[in-house]
Amino acid sequence: MSTTQEFGKWRSRLWPVHSFELKKVLPMLFLFFLILFNYQILRDTKDSLIVPASGAETIPFLKFWGTLPMAFIFMIVYAKLSNKLSKPALFYSTVIPFIVFFGLFATVLYPMRDVLHPNAFCDRMETVLPSGLYGLVQVIRNWTYSLFYIMSELWGSMALSLLFWGFANDITRVSESKRFYNLFGLGANPSLIVAGPLIMYFSNNRANLPVGVDAWQVSLNYLMGMVVAAGALIVGIYWWINRYVLTDTRFYDAKEVKKKKDKPKMSIGDSFKYLLRSKYLGCIALLVLCYGISVNVIEVVWKKQLGAQFTNHNDYSAFMGLFTLTTGIVSTLTMLFVGGNVIRKLGWKIGALVTPVMMLGTGAVFLSLVLGGQAFGGMAAAMGTTTLMMAVVVGMGQNILTKSCKYSMFDPTKEMAYIPLDQEQKVKGKAAIDVVGARLGKSGGSVILQGLLIGFGGQLVAAIPYVAGTVLVITVVWIYAARALSARFEVANAKQEADLALESAKAKTEQLADTEAATVASTSKN
Repeated sequence: MSTTQEFGKWRSRLWPVHSFELKKVLPMLFLFFLILFNYQILRDTKDSLIVPASGAETIPFLKFWGTLPMAFIFMIVYAKLSNKLSKPALFYSTVIPFIVFFGLFATVLYPMRDVLHPNAFCDRMETVLPSGLYGLVQVIRNWTYSLFYIMSELWGSMALSLLFWGFANDITRVSESKRFYNLFGLGANPSLIVAGPLIMYFSNNRANLPVGVDAWQVSLNYLMGMVVAAGALIVGIYWWINRYVLTDTRFYDAKEVKKKKDKPKMSIGDSFKYLLRSKYLGCIALLVLCYGISVNVIEVVWKKQLGAQFTNHNDYSAFMGLFTLTTGIVSTLTMLFVGGNVIRKLGWKIGALVTPVMMLGTGAVFLSLVLGGQAFGGMAAAMGTTTLMMAVVVGMGQNILTKSCKYSMFDPTKEMAYIPLDQEQKVKGKAAIDVVGARLGKSGGSVILQGLLIGFGGQLVAAIPYVAGTVLVITVVWIYAARALSARFEVANAKQEADLALESAKAKTEQLADTEAATVASTSKN
C-alpha cells in the first residue's frame, strides 16, 4: 500500500466526512458545541448560586421537589405543543423561553432578589418546621435561585437529549449516522475546555472592581451574556440548516430518511414488571440505578465542602470553572487512550467493573478525609494547606476520575450489553431502564439524603458515616450486578455469534447448491 493510500485510510478513520458533506456536518457540530457550552456554564453557575447562599443541604430537596416535577410538567407541555406546531416552530418555542429567562435572571431577578425573596416568611417557617427541613425552607427562601437551578437542569435534558438528538435523528440518513454521530459526540469535551477558562476569567474579577460593586452581579452579567449570545447562535444555526441544508436533496430527503420507531411509553410499574421478567435487563437497570444514586450522594457531600471553603459566589464559580476545564482534559485523554484499550484488551467484564471500583476506591478516600477531619491536620499542615482544602481537592479528583470512567467505559459497556438482545428487548428494555434506572437513580440519591438530613436535624456532616455506608452498599450491589451481567453477556454474545455463523454457513451452502444446480442445468442443455 502506498503512502498516499495509507494516509487516506487513516484520514477516513479520523474524519469520515466527504468534502461536500461539510455543509451539513460543520453546522451540526457547532450546534452541538454551543448547546453543551451553555450547559457547562449553567451547570457551574447554578451550583455557585445555590451552595454559598443556601447550603449543599438544599440540593436533594431542590432536585426532588423542584427539578423532578418541573421535568414532568415540561414534557407534558412539550408533547401537547408537538401535536400543534411544526418542528421548527417547536424548536424555537422551546429554546427561546429558556434564553429569555437566563437573560432576565441576570438583569432583573437577581438585582431584585432582596425584594422578591420571602425572608420574613421563611424565618417563621424555620421556627415551626423541624430543623431537618432546613434545605426545603431554603428552596423557598431563595426561590429565584431555585428557579434558575431548575431551568439550568432542564436545559441539559431538553436542549441536548430532546432537541439536538431528536433533530439529528430526523435529518440524518442511517448510512450517515455511522460516520457522523461519533463526530457529533466529539463536541462535548471541547465545550468543557472552552467554558472552563471563561468561567474562571469572569469569576476572578473582584480585585479589578471598585469597592461597593457587587462582583457576582458583574460576573453573572458576563456569564449569562455568553449564554444568551450562544442561544442566539443556536437559533440562527438551526434556521440556517433548515433554510440552506435541508432544502438540498444531497443532505436530506424525507422519503429516504428512515423514520425512527417510537419508543414505547412505560409507567414505573410496567417498567419494573418488564425488568423483573429478565434478569439480563434487570442487571443493566441495576448498573444505571447504582451509578445514579452513588454519584449524586457523594457529589452533595463534596459540594458541602466546597461551600465551606468558598463562601462567596465568585470564588465558588472560579473553582467550578477550574473543575470544568480539568474534567474536559482528563475525560478527553481517558476516552482517547484508556477506555477503548481496556475494553478491547481486557474484555467487557473488566471494562464494566472499572467505574464501580473507581467509585468505591476514590469515594472511600474522600469520605475518610471528610470523616477524619483533624486526624489529617498534620499532613495538611506539611503540605501548606488545610484539611478542608484537601477534602475539596480530593473530592474534585474523585468526581473527575469517576465521570471520566463513566464516559469512557461505563457507557460503552452498557450499550454493548444491548447488542445480543432481540429487537423487542432492545426497544422495551431501553424504555424500562430509562424509567427505573435513570430517573430513579437521579431521584433515589436525593430521597436517601433527604431522609438522612431529616433524621440528623439538617446536619449533613453528622450523616456522613451513613452516607459512606450507603455508598459501600450501593457499589457492592453495582459490582455484583456487573459480574452477573458479564456471565450472561458472554453466553448471549456466544449464542449470537453461533447463530450468525450458522446463518452464514447455511447461506453459503444454499449458494453452492444453486451454483451446482445451474451448472447441471447448463450441462444438460448443452
